Amino acid sequence: MRNTFNIVMRIVSTLVGLLMVAMGCVWMLQGLNIAFRVGFMVGDPHWVVYGAILATVGIAQVVWSNTRQIRG
Repeated sequence: MRNTFNIVMRIVSTLVGLLMVAMGCVWMLQGLNIAFRVGFMVGDPHWVVYGAILATVGIAQVVWSNTRQIRG
């Protein structure tokens, strides 16, 4: 049972990390005024920085969830 929980949580953690990367990329594209040209983020350079930070945290989440040791 514990092994199944670890596998499921690893998948969920990876999916959350990938979602963070995707959101960060959208924020960067909006901040650079390249795509999704509707909304308050368009053309604002702050969102490029926020998106880069979010994408970096998402990559770290994916790496951490796939390299940690399974105990039990």
